[in-house]
Amino acid sequence: MKIVLLSASNFGNRAKLAIDQVQNELMVKYPQNEVTICDLQKLKLAFSDGRNYQEYSGDTQALINTLMECDILVIATAICQASIPGSLKNVFDLLPRNALLRKTVSLIVSADSARHYLVAETQLKPILNYMKANLLPSYVFIEKSDVLGTTIVNDDILFRIDKLVEDTMVLAETQEHVWTPHEVIFDY
Repeated sequence: MKIVLLSASNFGNRAKLAIDQVQNELMVKYPQNEVTICDLQKLKLAFSDGRNYQEYSGDTQALINTLMECDILVIATAICQASIPGSLKNVFDLLPRNALLRKTVSLIVSADSARHYLVAETQLKPILNYMKANLLPSYVFIEKSDVLGTTIVNDDILFRIDKLVEDTMVLAETQEHVWTPHEVIFDY
């Protein structure tokens, strides 16, 4: 399976730390999969202006193609001003509506305050559902106190990331098992 790990914050280091942890888990437990990391801090993305997604170029087109070709998408993002960051919203705006159809998507969200844990429920999940993602119901929430410098210091967070990876893979494999016979019958 093609797995994309999207570090969707263009500031801070918690999203990248979480993505690194997911990558480590995947390399150890699921090495047969193709894993690609997309870090928004390193990409030069165009601002979505309403044109067709195929009309973009450079990093923007590369990211669009990568996301549309993957089977699994793990998004790690920070919460900014009690909302998802504009950089992540821009990524969603660049994609066509059904871009995440039958793709398994899981979330890791970080914030400075525990009061922002519902942002994923009220803002992020509805967008992903609209885009037809097969969304893992639970997600990992990381607070500022869970990270010290460049290390996740809360063992519970590491355990939950490990569980998120396992649950994501099981959901993706189950979905593939269910849909493959239908695709063969109907020649999708």
